Amino acid sequence: MKISADRADSFCARPDAKIRSVLIYGPDDGLVRERVVTAMKTVVADLSDPFRVADLTAAAITKDPALLADEAAAMALTGGRRVIRIRDAGDGLTKPFEAFLNAPAGDALIVVQADDLAAKSTLRKLFEAHTLAAAVPCYADDEGALAAVINRTLNTHGLSAGKDTLDYLVANLGGDRAVTRQELDKLVTYMGPAGDSPRSVSLEDAMACIGDMSALAQDDLILAAAEGDSLTAQRLLDRLFAEGTNPVPILRAALRHFQRLHLAASALSHGHTADSALGLLKPPVFFKTKPRFTAQLRLWSPARAMTALDLLLQTEIDCKTTGMPEQELTSRAFLSIANAARAAKRGP
Repeated sequence: MKISADRADSFCARPDAKIRSVLIYGPDDGLVRERVVTAMKTVVADLSDPFRVADLTAAAITKDPALLADEAAAMALTGGRRVIRIRDAGDGLTKPFEAFLNAPAGDALIVVQADDLAAKSTLRKLFEAHTLAAAVPCYADDEGALAAVINRTLNTHGLSAGKDTLDYLVANLGGDRAVTRQELDKLVTYMGPAGDSPRSVSLEDAMACIGDMSALAQDDLILAAAEGDSLTAQRLLDRLFAEGTNPVPILRAALRHFQRLHLAASALSHGHTADSALGLLKPPVFFKTKPRFTAQLRLWSPARAMTALDLLLQTEIDCKTTGMPEQELTSRAFLSIANAARAAKRGP
């Protein structure tokens, strides 16, 4: 059974009774783990119960395929249905699961945890097609889903967020559900115990808690490079490297920035005003950086932005494949971007 992303949470909270095994996979590791726990707790409330919960690895089943059926058929000494968690799953488990699902033993629910699986994955295809199995995808929250998570978490603790605060939180959270929850818990703790009436989280409150100084320095680095300020960009880049920041996340953040610039610049070239072009961007441009972003639209035409995107992507590939010093490759890329911005300021 193939579960759509919009049904994933409700399905994990109440799996179909006929389902014997659930594959939970995707690039958002925190969301995968959250949904695995949710599905397991539909069978056993206390996941530390050694009699009703088994924790296996894919390697153990690959080594001994009979282990899967044996664990599924085992009876709990204390009574009750059992749940089995299988970690690090991949296509090496396709044959053992095909054999089990075609002749299931016992009544245990088997929850299978995996990283991102391509559409051509044989394990994913098996779980999507079999009537006794289900495949649940876990992708990073989109803007609407992330806003709902934020509002739900804050409301639970007697808090609320205005538009500017919510926009900031959406822009700075969402890559990993577990990290999102940790950051929101930190914000709730910062706000202190709830009173008799709901309290509003101000933008200053959110900025004080969400996004560390390294993340802020990274944003300033990208803005400086896109404006042609190579000295500031290099200073911030040196600081990030000194703090141990890996170059690849910096390059990817810059890619996202120039993708947004490219989209807005393309809209401008097709007759949009600056405001309507910025209105196309999701999440919206943070209001404190909006003037700088708008100014950058005058420097980065769609063609120039595409050139920057090609450079950043190639730099990431080079960092991973050439063996050349990653920091030097990254510094060279940001210097090239800053030089291109300065050239655009000088005009043709």
